Formats: sequence, structure tokens, C-alpha cells
Amino acid sequence: MKEKFYKYIQELQDRITSKLEETDGKAKFQEDLWERAEGGGGRTRVVENGNVFEKGGVNISAVHGPLAPAMQKYFKVGDVDFFACGLSLVLHPKNPMVPTVHANWRYFEMYDKEGNTIDQWFGGGQDLTPYYLFEEDAAHFHRISKQACDKHNPDFYEVYKQKCDEYFWNSHRDEARGIGGLFFDYCKANEEMSIENWYDFVTEVGDSFLEAYVPIVEKRKDLEYTKAQRDWQEIRRGRYVEFNLVHDKGTLFGLKTNGRIESILMSLPPHVQWVYDHHPEPGSEEEKLLKVLKQPKNWV
Repeated sequence: MKEKFYKYIQELQDRITSKLEETDGKAKFQEDLWERAEGGGGRTRVVENGNVFEKGGVNISAVHGPLAPAMQKYFKVGDVDFFACGLSLVLHPKNPMVPTVHANWRYFEMYDKEGNTIDQWFGGGQDLTPYYLFEEDAAHFHRISKQACDKHNPDFYEVYKQKCDEYFWNSHRDEARGIGGLFFDYCKANEEMSIENWYDFVTEVGDSFLEAYVPIVEKRKDLEYTKAQRDWQEIRRGRYVEFNLVHDKGTLFGLKTNGRIESILMSLPPHVQWVYDHHPEPGSEEEKLLKVLKQPKNWV
């Protein structure tokens, strides 16, 4: 399974970066191949200063070796080995009318010291972080995500949409990072879903990403915006940074397993503001967004 999924994310990375370059019209992804001393490595692709994308990355990795003590404690296991591979992407558009997007699809295995597999699972998801709320965009992103889920189980969308709302919650701010999407983890073989079934589901979601996001970018990338709206985007990006550094499990996993720091922190936007005790004007578009972030809603 690990070879099969790694081959899939290699192909998906090619497909996504090619389409995003076409959408941007200027910037090209720079590729960086790297190796991890303990085992494995990855292929990082970063885009900067484009017509559309101010910064972004579409990264794949496959790492393996002894599980670090901090992660042994987290998973409640002893001295075991692991293999993990996945694709992780974050895109920060220049225009504040275009939302930031994040997605991740991953596979994990653990082995005893004899090399026997003792656990395996899939995880992942995709979520949208707008700076100005266009409700039809939110509905589109969620509708495509739901269609991918419905092909495998009619209950998946509601379950994983709720998990996304719960996971991407900045508890110290009492607000969501964005308007959600899907989040799933520890998807293991059971009576209803084999590990092959989970592979089919996760790749279905991965294949849906471009359809979920690119039409939104095309619709909003040429809209005019003011300096005040750009300032608001940078203030909200600060909340994005806070979540990634304080709460995000993927970031913490990478930092605790001697991951490649440049790839881990690729998700951080290039221009951010922290304004003391900032509050938007009552009745403004900015306040409209905050109300939704305080109380996640159903979009489909």
C-alpha cells in the first residue's frame, strides 16, 4: 500500500502544480529535492511572487525510521519503526478576495522491530480560509467535497465536515481558522472499509481538489481591492500563523520527528500583521466574516 499511495501523490503533485502554474500565468514552481538523515526524503515545490499566488507550496515526502520518543508517547507505543508519506499544500493568493487553501493527504504505518506491520491508516482533508466571504464560493468548495465523500459513504461528509470545524479551531481566539471543508484521520480497516477502500476514498478527495478550488480563484483573482482590504488580509493571516504554530498536529509532528524545517514552515504567509486589539467596523464585510468564523455553518 505504501508504494501505491506514494506513486499516487507523486502524480497528484505533478497534476496540481501544472494546473496552478497555468492559473497563475507567471510564476513557476521551484523544485527542491531533500533527504532526511534518519531515512527518506521529499520533493518540495514552492511558488512565490506570481500574478495570483504570493506564496505557496505543494510538497510530498516519504520518511521512515525509528519513531521519536515524543511520538511514541503521543501514539502510546513502545520502541517501534514507522513509515509516513503524504502530500501537503498551502496557497496564499495575493488578492484578498481569493481565499487561502490548505490540503493534505497522508498514509502512516508502524512496525515492530521484526518488521511486522502493527498499525496503518490514512488521513487528510482540504479546507478553505477566505478573507472576504463569498457564500457561493464556500458552497462550491463544500459541494465538491461532499460529492467526493458521497461516492464512498453518504455519512462521510457530515462527519468529516464537523471534524474539520472542530480541528481548525483557534481555541485561544474562540474562532475558526476558515470556513472548513473536510478533515479525517486514523482511517483504518474495519468491517465496512478495507484499507483498499480507504485508499479509494482518500484519492477521490485528492482528485477533487482542483475542481473545488481553481474555479474560485478564476472568479476572484482579478477583482479590485484597497489597501485597507489588503491590511485585513494580513491581519487574518496572523490568525492562520497562530493556528499552525500552536495547534496544528502536522506541524508539530514534523518538528518532533526532525522533519525538514523549510518544508514544514512553508505554510506560513510572507506578509502578516498583528494589530493590537483590532476589531472590524460593525456591519462591515470584515465583521460578516468573523460572525461565520465564530459560529461555523452548513454550506450544502
